[in-house]
Amino acid sequence: MGDITIPASDMHHLLADPTRRYGTSYQQAFADLAVSHRGRPVNEIVPLLRAAADRALLGFTTADLTEQAEAISGGARYELRVRVTG
Repeated sequence: MGDITIPASDMHHLLADPTRRYGTSYQQAFADLAVSHRGRPVNEIVPLLRAAADRALLGFTTADLTEQAEAISGGARYELRVRVTG
């Protein structure tokens, strides 16, 4: 399970928000990769997650992204704990 802290004003970067027009949320990018890259090597998935995190302006660590990639590769559920700041 991962942890991230983001300002409330940036939640649309992480979660899909139909009321905002901000490209693709990280949530959607992760879901897409979970479908298209299940069973693929972790080292192939990490750069794709890094690119999605960078586009969403989210500061995931390499360890976070590796953990997420392992979940995608293995088809496991991934839980992210989000702290929202004022």
